[in-house]
Amino acid sequence: MKDHPRVLLTGFEPFAGDPINPSARIVEALAGADVAGARIEGRVLPCVFGQAIVAAIRAIEQTSPVLVLALGQAGGRTGITVERVAINVDDARIPDNAGVQPIDQPIVADGPAAYFSTLPIKAMVEALRKREIAASVSQTAGTFVCNHVFYGVRHHLANRPDVRAGFVHVPWLPEQAAARPAEPSLPLAVQVEAVRMLIAVALTADERRLVGGTEH
Repeated sequence: MKDHPRVLLTGFEPFAGDPINPSARIVEALAGADVAGARIEGRVLPCVFGQAIVAAIRAIEQTSPVLVLALGQAGGRTGITVERVAINVDDARIPDNAGVQPIDQPIVADGPAAYFSTLPIKAMVEALRKREIAASVSQTAGTFVCNHVFYGVRHHLANRPDVRAGFVHVPWLPEQAAARPAEPSLPLAVQVEAVRMLIAVALTADERRLVGGTEH
């Protein structure tokens, strides 16, 4: 019997003193699930520059996915944000979990300035909005470890058009927002269902609509 195609779903360990990270919780909830005929392989990455890309590439090599969807926490955002572009710079506002804080450093020396997502970003956002889940396209993945991994994965897959890849930021969970008055959040169950839907759309959208990370 032919194996199901695989989707690599990654998240991050907690960082900046927070005891939880919603991206890791989502990965744990969906690992092993079947979505749109594909099996989800989950990995939680270290929130450490360099190590995170190494771990993501190792996971790609281990799982041979048709789709890579990386997740990260973006506290303060009001909903699910599907990232359009990764830029070739590390510029950390705070240290990573190893105490490293690169400033204005390229992720890949002499690499392209940026890589677009190869996911159907607008179709993904539209699907969530139809289910009344707050979602939008984001034009910046920041310059911390999230963007670092997004760029590193796309660079690794630059000559692999058969593997779609992109990044999605998720908001705080209610228990995180409780310590931050007036900050937005989204329950874990909603975030898990949202990511499940995003994967289904990414697997089934017409690839002919995708040109440089945009849709036509």
